Amino acid sequence: MNTAVSLPSLLTIVGCAAAALCTPAFAQVDPTRMVDAFERAGGKFEGFRRSGAKGVCATAEFVGSAQGRELSVSSAFSGQPVPVVARFSIGGGNPKAPDNGRSQRNMALQFDLPGNETWLMGNISAPVFGASSPEQMLARLEAVAPDPETKKPNPEKVKAFNDANPDTLLQGKYFASQPVPASFGKVNYWGVHAFAFVDASGKKQYGKWIFEPVGGTQSLTDEEAQAKGPDFLQAELRQRVAAGGVAFDFNLQLAQPGDKLDSAVSPLPAERKKVTLGRLTIKSVAADATGPCVTINFNPMVLPKGVEPSTDPMLAARAAPYAVSMGRRLGEGPKQ
Repeated sequence: MNTAVSLPSLLTIVGCAAAALCTPAFAQVDPTRMVDAFERAGGKFEGFRRSGAKGVCATAEFVGSAQGRELSVSSAFSGQPVPVVARFSIGGGNPKAPDNGRSQRNMALQFDLPGNETWLMGNISAPVFGASSPEQMLARLEAVAPDPETKKPNPEKVKAFNDANPDTLLQGKYFASQPVPASFGKVNYWGVHAFAFVDASGKKQYGKWIFEPVGGTQSLTDEEAQAKGPDFLQAELRQRVAAGGVAFDFNLQLAQPGDKLDSAVSPLPAERKKVTLGRLTIKSVAADATGPCVTINFNPMVLPKGVEPSTDPMLAARAAPYAVSMGRRLGEGPKQ
């Protein structure tokens, strides 16, 4: 298998490093320590992504809307078809994670825009993230890491962290309240971070986005999920895409003055207006280990002209750990 990193991927890694150097001090938790903590908490599986290990790659097309063009000068919203690489996965670093659990699904995207511009993003099947800052994320991972002797997390350590950080429990409570999704293509995916969309006059409109499946979501009963077994999602997606049935509306929830924009655990109020920026249509499914996803790290700080990051520290902190994780995976030989 060819594990060489392509020039665009090398440029992305360089961009990651540059972004890390430009982020505020509070966002600069040691990236090596962060990735080590992920491996201790969830297990180390060489050659696999440290997050979203079990997944499948796909190709897609995005067509932007007039509403998108009103909000941003980004070429993503030109109305012309834009090629996209997509990756669907189960949350966590375990490549054998069950598909029929009430857990996180991910949809990561790379928009290949005119003029060699790239837009990367990671979206999850919950409106909130699991931590509001890199320090909190690191502390959470270290709290749930198995004890070397018992091979299990220390319950007192976990309780102490949870009691001191109740906002980190919001995501788990959300997943526990939701049924098992029937498909990667029939579940909502949130961006969780706020971004600014900049128009031709320089006006900025902040918001948080959500990709909503055309035709609505679809879930399984507990009995149906049990019958499906632990490995049905990738084959189901291939069948659904072959039948032409996977598309998402890229919707932006518009923030208003006073809304909290610097926290991935604080969604915007439900009553905030939403506009549709365009439609994403999945065209084909590729092998994860040999498809175009292999050398993409989906760092959400890689943005096109017309889209800018918020001051969310969790957003700014992603770049460097992503680069460390990718370097390890490619060095081990990507298995995916």
